[in-house]
Amino acid sequence: SVAVSKTFSRDRIWLNGKEESIENPRLQDCLKCFKEIASFGHVHICSENNFPTGAGLASSAAGYACLVYALAKLFNQLKLAPHENFDLSRIARQGSGSACRSMYGGFVTWEMGCQSSGEDSIAVQVAPETHWPDMRILILVVSDQKKHTSSTSGMQRTVQTSKLLQVNFSR
Repeated sequence: SVAVSKTFSRDRIWLNGKEESIENPRLQDCLKCFKEIASFGHVHICSENNFPTGAGLASSAAGYACLVYALAKLFNQLKLAPHENFDLSRIARQGSGSACRSMYGGFVTWEMGCQSSGEDSIAVQVAPETHWPDMRILILVVSDQKKHTSSTSGMQRTVQTSKLLQVNFSR
């Protein structure tokens, strides 16, 4: 859940009941996108997650998608609707690259875009969740321990070293 108020003395975040640092640069980037379109004082964020955090199961993608969606809903309720070029997947991507795909249901592609700023790197729904109604996905959590390599670092290393990925890019 999110709440905004000019009476809050500072921005704050709680994850699973424990206050965390709000200074995370990716979190700040997401908040900055909203603060650019509306003056709302400070924000308090409370996030409960029943999925292992930092274990490589896209919990950050889900968390950032949820945060961006909750802020957008809040702004619509406060009549602070964003301008027409406002793309929620672009904002969610500021927190976690995969979060842009988590903004939509069904099957989604993450379009690289052409602009060096990444402004046009957004997610687009390819097919709705009803496309394959009998499809089921099973996830087996082998370890809920925090992974040693961040997703960003791991992906950067993969781009630099994987010959198979280079073949995929050339298609």
